[in-house]
Amino acid sequence: MVASEAIPFAKTGGLADVTGSLPVALRRLGHEVAVLLPRYGGLALPGARRIYDSLPIFFGPARYDCSLSTVTQDVPFYFLDCPPLYNREGYYGDAEGDYPDNHIRFAVLSRAALAVVRYIFRPQIIHCHDWQTALVPTYLRTLFYCDPTFMSIKTLFTIHNLGYQGLFPKSALHEVGLDDRLFHPDGLEFFGKLNLLKGGLIFSDFLSTVSKAYAREILTPEYGFGLDGVLRARRDVLFGILNGVDYSQWNPATDPYIPANYSARDLSGKQICKRELMREFELPASAIDRPLLGMVSRLAAQKGADLVAAIADDLAHEDLYLIAIGRGDAPLEEAFRKLAEDYPGRISVRIEFDEALAHRVEAGADMFLMPSRYEPCGLNQIYSLRYGTVPVVRATGGLDDTIEEGTGFKFSEYSGEALLRAVRAACSAYHNRELWTAMMRRGMQLDYSWEVSAAEYSELYQRLMGLESLSRSMSS
Repeated sequence: MVASEAIPFAKTGGLADVTGSLPVALRRLGHEVAVLLPRYGGLALPGARRIYDSLPIFFGPARYDCSLSTVTQDVPFYFLDCPPLYNREGYYGDAEGDYPDNHIRFAVLSRAALAVVRYIFRPQIIHCHDWQTALVPTYLRTLFYCDPTFMSIKTLFTIHNLGYQGLFPKSALHEVGLDDRLFHPDGLEFFGKLNLLKGGLIFSDFLSTVSKAYAREILTPEYGFGLDGVLRARRDVLFGILNGVDYSQWNPATDPYIPANYSARDLSGKQICKRELMREFELPASAIDRPLLGMVSRLAAQKGADLVAAIADDLAHEDLYLIAIGRGDAPLEEAFRKLAEDYPGRISVRIEFDEALAHRVEAGADMFLMPSRYEPCGLNQIYSLRYGTVPVVRATGGLDDTIEEGTGFKFSEYSGEALLRAVRAACSAYHNRELWTAMMRRGMQLDYSWEVSAAEYSELYQRLMGLESLSRSMSS
């Protein structure tokens, strides 16, 4: 696997959860897996071992001197060290925005992946994740098309979020070692720019994304971000596999971050978690029997934060309470701060993200809001199910795949009114304690572990390798 981040080493979002957890689950199924990542600045790698001292990467006259180290955590993780490219303040950018040379930074990672395949770890499949690694299949099918080292190797490209495509000026094409002949509408050109993600979509053998519903949605203009035509042309090799979750980290029965542990058989600890959460967020203790809504989210329009802000006045006059934590777009951060100021004791907001606090919100809330405009997979709704915190979600992507009528509440139209109706339906159900408890327990017993997802990936790998058998049969 090749990726730009993976837990426990580097994380900005759900991609890291996949590339850190899926390889371990695949290993338990008998697969031999290794992962290549950049070695970002400040990355602590205790026990790291240098395995390649000099690995120069050339793009024309430009030379990038790299080395490789490895750390084994159930599977080997290889780290590409190139301080001028990776030893920076952020993984993808700083306070001023994305790094302008990101195309070079991740082109070097992609070329280094092929060097790893040539010299260190020879796989049957290279599994690439998101635009940062989309040049791997592009290089394989162009620059290295006739290289016998790579002829039998297949590629799987996973789209975690089609909204991020790796767009750069046309001049970047030469800077990553590619020819002008690739710059056309059926190649890497995208409205006059270079689109790295598009290369992954065109040149990979198989494509996947992180839920079945999202695999269908990205074939439409509404969710395709201008690439729906490319994806429709490849729909026969596009698959949706839902992300798993790590129940060793997200389990109310064992969670060290919450005030009291509990399970589907014994829910008594959840009331303790709720009481402590209300105290922490300065909500009145007398509201313990009223619905408490929780939200842990990036404050962005994609996540539906604008819908929550739009109906906040209505929510504040309902018989419920709201807790929200997260960071994001400055206007939405300010909107949420104002909500807390306007409705003290009813709405409480923290403009921050803290892992332990996120666990406490999951455990203490009665309902969890995820009104996303689009959501490739989503993880918090799955955490919420295990914590007996009933999700209220928009029926899109992984949210639609994971939440059913008996485990949560869904709405379809992207509007504040539709969200408000769903919240009201959830609050009405909350006051029927027998129905509500049954809904909580039903969600807590569902299994969205990585073992389930890894088995689907394993089957997909077998299908992908079948292409080689079919190719040999046809050639003979």
